[in-house]
Amino acid sequence: MGLLASCLAVGGVFGGSVGDTGTTAFLDQVRIEPTLSPARGLRSFLAKDPSESDLGRRRFRLRAGAPRTVFADAEKSYVFGFNAVMSREVEKIEELSPEQRPFGYEGAAAACTVLDLLTLTRGRRLHELLAGPAQHHRHAAYVGAGRGYALLRLRPVWGARRAHPLMRWLAVDGFGFQWSLARADRMVGRRSMPDLLTRAHCAVFDQGLGRLLWYHDCASPDDVGARIAGFPASRRADLWSGVGFAATYTGGADSDELWWLTEHAGADGFRAHLAQGCAFAVAARLRSGALPDHARPAVPILADAAPDEAAAWTDQALLALGHDAHTHEDFQRWQAHTRRSWNRRHRS
Repeated sequence: MGLLASCLAVGGVFGGSVGDTGTTAFLDQVRIEPTLSPARGLRSFLAKDPSESDLGRRRFRLRAGAPRTVFADAEKSYVFGFNAVMSREVEKIEELSPEQRPFGYEGAAAACTVLDLLTLTRGRRLHELLAGPAQHHRHAAYVGAGRGYALLRLRPVWGARRAHPLMRWLAVDGFGFQWSLARADRMVGRRSMPDLLTRAHCAVFDQGLGRLLWYHDCASPDDVGARIAGFPASRRADLWSGVGFAATYTGGADSDELWWLTEHAGADGFRAHLAQGCAFAVAARLRSGALPDHARPAVPILADAAPDEAAAWTDQALLALGHDAHTHEDFQRWQAHTRRSWNRRHRS
């Protein structure tokens, strides 16, 4: 598919949500969604239809209740952030709730990346987003950049030259999530791997796929565990890492379900990878602001540590790599050092 045809497939007809009005008491109970102006020109073709956030359209397993709402809200915020860039109203992402704001900036980064690629601006818009509005949401923005590459069916490369040399690997994670989201039957059911990736990319891709599995099976520990068990052993460690990240960052499971999730990961031999994914998620959330309510009980279960301690593992591991860390091997060492901190904590 050509680049122009790909770009026209990125979005649908633009639409915005309209907030309700009412008494002060009513407003305290109902979250009012911000609205956006219509996008114009080419951006109107690229803007996403808000109905794309409905994962039921993709035949995901959706349980009634909290998990379905959690995942729908995350994707709604992603779509809102994407369309905020297309409408030239990025500042409105700040009107989202603090818990949803990172997903909004993930969508904004995806949109900036799409525009940068189509207009050959060498990552200018993405860099401006990272240096400005998304400076406290860089993890989400790098993941979003990878989603932008996947939307155009392009190999995830670095785009903005001034991107963080190690964090930019998160774009491959985002690519894995979006690529698998659009091709769930192939990537989840048949456990395929896209030809776009080099061998060095595959592990990080699988972390994005692991996050997608948490959505796909609607935070069901039994179903997620069974799903991962169907993959080759060489891929399961990274899948569990992605699941640990999503279970902490996005939520969707109660405490009993999270305990079952640790049992499944431990039985599979990848308990440390689940904890490492959790540690990365809590570190990203804390950098974005306050820790969401769902993450506070999740971290002691998944990482067996307080949130501040788990986040510190990732910071200490990053410092241990030094200032020149930038390769895929360095990214893997960052994760391995974090798992060692969990192992030491778990043995003590």
